[in-house]
Amino acid sequence: MSAIVLTLPTPARPPGLLHGMRCVFVRDLRGVLRRRTDAVAALVFFAIVVSLFPLGVGADPALLRTMAPGVVWVAALLASMLSLARLFADDHQDGTLEQLLLSSTPLPLLVLSKMAAHWLTSGLLLALASPLLALQFDLSGGAIAVLAGSLLIGTPMLSLIGGIGAALVVGVRGAGVLLSLLVLPLVMPVLIFGAGAVGATEAGLGSGAHLSLLGAMLALALVLAPLAAAAALRISIE
Repeated sequence: MSAIVLTLPTPARPPGLLHGMRCVFVRDLRGVLRRRTDAVAALVFFAIVVSLFPLGVGADPALLRTMAPGVVWVAALLASMLSLARLFADDHQDGTLEQLLLSSTPLPLLVLSKMAAHWLTSGLLLALASPLLALQFDLSGGAIAVLAGSLLIGTPMLSLIGGIGAALVVGVRGAGVLLSLLVLPLVMPVLIFGAGAVGATEAGLGSGAHLSLLGAMLALALVLAPLAAAAALRISIE
Protein backbone atom coordinates (compact mmCIF):
# COMPACT_ATOMS: atom_id res chain seq x y z
CA MET A 1 0.00 0.00 0.00
CA SER A 2 1.29 3.46 -0.86
CA ALA A 3 1.72 5.86 1.99
CA ILE A 4 -0.47 8.92 2.05
CA VAL A 5 1.42 12.06 2.83
CA LEU A 6 -0.54 14.93 4.31
CA THR A 7 0.85 18.39 3.71
CA LEU A 8 -0.14 20.89 6.33
CA PRO A 9 -0.46 24.52 5.27
CA THR A 10 2.46 26.67 6.29
CA PRO A 11 1.34 29.30 8.78
CA ALA A 12 1.52 32.80 7.41
CA ARG A 13 4.35 34.87 8.75
CA PRO A 14 3.18 37.86 10.73
CA PRO A 15 3.95 41.16 9.02
CA GLY A 16 7.06 42.87 10.35
CA LEU A 17 7.52 46.39 11.58
CA LEU A 18 8.71 47.60 8.19
CA HIS A 19 5.53 46.32 6.53
CA GLY A 20 3.32 48.66 8.56
CA MET A 21 5.67 51.58 8.04
CA ARG A 22 5.81 50.94 4.29
CA CYS A 23 2.01 50.76 4.03
CA VAL A 24 1.55 54.09 5.81
CA PHE A 25 4.33 55.70 3.77
CA VAL A 26 2.92 54.52 0.43
CA ARG A 27 -0.61 55.46 1.45
CA ASP A 28 0.45 59.03 2.27
CA LEU A 29 2.37 59.33 -0.99
CA ARG A 30 -0.68 58.20 -2.94
CA GLY A 31 -2.75 60.76 -1.08
CA VAL A 32 -0.33 63.51 -2.11
CA LEU A 33 -0.45 62.32 -5.73
CA ARG A 34 -4.23 62.63 -5.65
CA ARG A 35 -3.82 66.17 -4.30
CA ARG A 36 -0.86 67.29 -6.36
CA THR A 37 -1.98 70.89 -6.08
CA ASP A 38 -0.86 70.98 -2.42
CA ALA A 39 2.75 70.09 -3.26
CA VAL A 40 2.76 72.40 -6.28
CA ALA A 41 1.29 75.25 -4.21
CA ALA A 42 4.05 74.92 -1.61
CA LEU A 43 6.73 74.96 -4.30
CA VAL A 44 5.18 77.94 -6.09
CA PHE A 45 4.81 79.80 -2.78
CA PHE A 46 8.49 79.16 -2.04
CA ALA A 47 9.56 80.42 -5.46
CA ILE A 48 7.39 83.53 -5.27
CA VAL A 49 8.54 84.56 -1.79
CA VAL A 50 12.22 84.07 -2.63
CA SER A 51 11.88 85.92 -5.94
CA LEU A 52 10.06 88.93 -4.49
CA PHE A 53 12.92 90.01 -2.25
CA PRO A 54 15.44 90.83 -5.01
CA LEU A 55 12.72 92.83 -6.75
CA GLY A 56 11.86 94.71 -3.56
CA VAL A 57 15.29 95.58 -2.17
CA GLY A 58 17.08 96.37 -5.41
CA ALA A 59 20.04 94.94 -7.27
CA ASP A 60 22.85 95.66 -4.80
CA PRO A 61 24.93 92.42 -4.92
CA ALA A 62 26.39 92.84 -1.43
CA LEU A 63 22.96 93.31 0.12
CA LEU A 64 21.50 90.37 -1.81
CA ARG A 65 24.31 88.03 -0.75
CA THR A 66 23.86 89.07 2.88
CA MET A 67 20.13 88.50 3.01
CA ALA A 68 19.96 85.40 0.76
CA PRO A 69 20.38 82.67 3.43
CA GLY A 70 17.73 84.09 5.73
CA VAL A 71 15.27 84.76 2.91
CA VAL A 72 15.55 81.27 1.44
CA TRP A 73 15.33 79.57 4.81
CA VAL A 74 12.33 81.60 6.01
CA ALA A 75 10.54 80.92 2.72
CA ALA A 76 11.28 77.19 3.02
CA LEU A 77 10.00 77.16 6.59
CA LEU A 78 6.74 78.88 5.69
CA ALA A 79 6.23 76.76 2.57
CA SER A 80 6.75 73.48 4.45
CA MET A 81 4.13 74.49 7.00
CA LEU A 82 1.39 74.90 4.41
CA SER A 83 0.56 71.18 4.46
CA LEU A 84 1.50 70.39 8.06
CA ALA A 85 -2.01 70.97 9.39
CA ARG A 86 -3.28 68.09 7.24
CA LEU A 87 -0.62 65.62 8.39
CA PHE A 88 -2.99 63.91 10.83
CA ALA A 89 -6.23 65.85 10.26
CA ASP A 90 -7.44 63.74 7.33
CA ASP A 91 -6.73 60.50 9.21
CA HIS A 92 -8.65 61.85 12.18
CA GLN A 93 -11.68 62.70 10.07
CA ASP A 94 -11.97 59.34 8.28
CA GLY A 95 -11.18 57.16 11.31
CA THR A 96 -7.78 55.98 10.10
CA LEU A 97 -6.08 57.49 13.12
CA GLU A 98 -7.91 55.13 15.48
CA GLN A 99 -6.75 52.19 13.37
CA LEU A 100 -3.17 53.41 13.59
CA LEU A 101 -3.46 53.53 17.36
CA LEU A 102 -4.66 49.91 17.40
CA SER A 103 -2.06 48.68 14.92
CA SER A 104 0.47 46.02 15.92
CA THR A 105 3.21 48.30 14.60
CA PRO A 106 4.34 50.78 17.27
CA LEU A 107 2.70 54.14 16.76
CA PRO A 108 5.99 56.13 16.78
CA LEU A 109 7.18 54.16 13.74
CA LEU A 110 3.94 54.84 11.87
CA VAL A 111 4.22 58.52 12.77
CA LEU A 112 7.80 58.54 11.50
CA SER A 113 6.57 57.12 8.17
CA LYS A 114 4.02 59.92 7.84
CA MET A 115 6.68 62.52 8.64
CA ALA A 116 9.00 60.99 6.04
CA ALA A 117 6.27 61.13 3.40
CA HIS A 118 5.59 64.76 4.27
CA TRP A 119 9.27 65.67 3.91
CA LEU A 120 9.59 63.80 0.62
CA THR A 121 6.71 65.77 -0.89
CA SER A 122 7.58 69.16 0.59
CA GLY A 123 11.03 69.70 2.12
CA LEU A 124 12.93 67.67 -0.46
CA LEU A 125 11.32 69.55 -3.34
CA LEU A 126 12.20 72.88 -1.72
CA ALA A 127 15.82 71.83 -1.20
CA LEU A 128 16.13 70.71 -4.82
CA ALA A 129 14.66 73.98 -6.09
CA SER A 130 16.82 76.20 -3.86
CA PRO A 131 20.00 76.28 -6.03
CA LEU A 132 18.09 77.69 -9.00
CA LEU A 133 16.37 80.34 -6.88
CA ALA A 134 19.60 81.23 -5.08
CA LEU A 135 21.11 82.41 -8.37
CA GLN A 136 19.00 85.57 -8.02
CA PHE A 137 21.09 86.60 -4.99
CA ASP A 138 24.51 86.45 -6.67
CA LEU A 139 25.74 83.70 -4.33
CA SER A 140 28.93 81.84 -5.12
CA GLY A 141 28.84 78.22 -6.22
CA GLY A 142 30.13 77.04 -2.85
CA ALA A 143 27.52 79.03 -0.95
CA ILE A 144 24.74 77.65 -3.15
CA ALA A 145 25.95 74.10 -2.51
CA VAL A 146 26.03 74.73 1.24
CA LEU A 147 22.55 76.27 1.09
CA ALA A 148 21.15 73.21 -0.67
CA GLY A 149 22.98 70.90 1.75
CA SER A 150 21.73 72.76 4.81
CA LEU A 151 18.17 72.54 3.48
CA LEU A 152 18.57 68.80 2.88
CA ILE A 153 19.65 68.38 6.52
CA GLY A 154 17.33 70.96 8.03
CA THR A 155 14.02 70.46 6.24
CA PRO A 156 13.49 66.96 7.72
CA MET A 157 13.50 68.64 11.12
CA LEU A 158 10.72 70.95 9.95
CA SER A 159 8.60 67.88 9.22
CA LEU A 160 9.62 66.13 12.45
CA ILE A 161 9.06 69.10 14.76
CA GLY A 162 6.02 70.20 12.79
CA GLY A 163 4.59 66.70 13.19
CA ILE A 164 4.57 67.18 16.96
CA GLY A 165 2.59 70.38 16.58
CA ALA A 166 0.22 68.76 14.07
CA ALA A 167 -0.44 65.94 16.53
CA LEU A 168 -1.21 68.40 19.32
CA VAL A 169 -3.82 70.30 17.29
CA VAL A 170 -5.67 67.30 15.81
CA GLY A 171 -9.37 68.00 15.88
CA VAL A 172 -8.91 71.60 17.03
CA ARG A 173 -10.76 74.36 15.18
CA GLY A 174 -8.39 76.89 13.62
CA ALA A 175 -5.53 74.41 13.81
CA GLY A 176 -3.45 76.21 11.18
CA VAL A 177 -2.90 79.37 13.23
CA LEU A 178 -2.32 77.45 16.45
CA LEU A 179 0.13 75.14 14.69
CA SER A 180 2.19 78.11 13.52
CA LEU A 181 2.37 79.49 17.06
CA LEU A 182 3.54 76.12 18.38
CA VAL A 183 6.07 75.23 15.70
CA LEU A 184 7.75 78.51 14.75
CA PRO A 185 9.56 79.04 18.10
CA LEU A 186 10.78 75.43 18.08
CA VAL A 187 12.37 75.61 14.63
CA MET A 188 14.29 78.83 15.24
CA PRO A 189 17.58 76.96 15.96
CA VAL A 190 17.23 75.15 12.63
CA LEU A 191 16.74 78.47 10.86
CA ILE A 192 19.69 80.09 12.65
CA PHE A 193 22.22 77.33 11.96
CA GLY A 194 20.96 76.69 8.43
CA ALA A 195 21.30 80.32 7.41
CA GLY A 196 24.50 80.65 9.43
CA ALA A 197 26.17 77.87 7.44
CA VAL A 198 25.74 79.84 4.22
CA GLY A 199 26.83 83.09 5.85
CA ALA A 200 29.96 81.43 7.21
CA THR A 201 30.80 80.08 3.76
CA GLU A 202 30.45 83.51 2.19
CA ALA A 203 32.71 84.96 4.91
CA GLY A 204 35.35 82.30 4.29
CA LEU A 205 34.98 80.74 7.74
CA GLY A 206 33.71 77.32 6.68
CA SER A 207 30.32 75.76 7.28
CA GLY A 208 31.39 72.53 8.99
CA ALA A 209 30.39 73.57 12.51
CA HIS A 210 26.92 74.74 11.50
CA LEU A 211 26.22 71.65 9.40
CA SER A 212 27.47 69.38 12.19
CA LEU A 213 25.08 71.01 14.64
CA LEU A 214 22.24 70.60 12.16
CA GLY A 215 23.12 66.93 11.77
CA ALA A 216 23.21 66.42 15.53
CA MET A 217 19.81 68.09 15.91
CA LEU A 218 18.42 65.93 13.11
CA ALA A 219 19.64 62.74 14.78
CA LEU A 220 18.06 63.83 18.06
CA ALA A 221 14.80 64.79 16.34
CA LEU A 222 14.60 61.44 14.54
CA VAL A 223 14.56 59.69 17.92
CA LEU A 224 12.46 62.04 20.03
CA ALA A 225 9.98 63.64 17.60
CA PRO A 226 8.08 60.43 16.67
CA LEU A 227 7.79 59.52 20.36
CA ALA A 228 6.49 62.97 21.26
CA ALA A 229 4.06 63.06 18.33
CA ALA A 230 2.72 59.59 19.18
CA ALA A 231 2.13 60.65 22.79
CA ALA A 232 0.39 63.83 21.58
CA LEU A 233 -1.88 61.80 19.29
CA ARG A 234 -2.94 59.52 22.14
CA ILE A 235 -3.74 62.56 24.28
CA SER A 236 -5.67 64.22 21.44
CA ILE A 237 -7.76 61.10 20.76
CA GLU A 238 -8.58 60.58 24.42
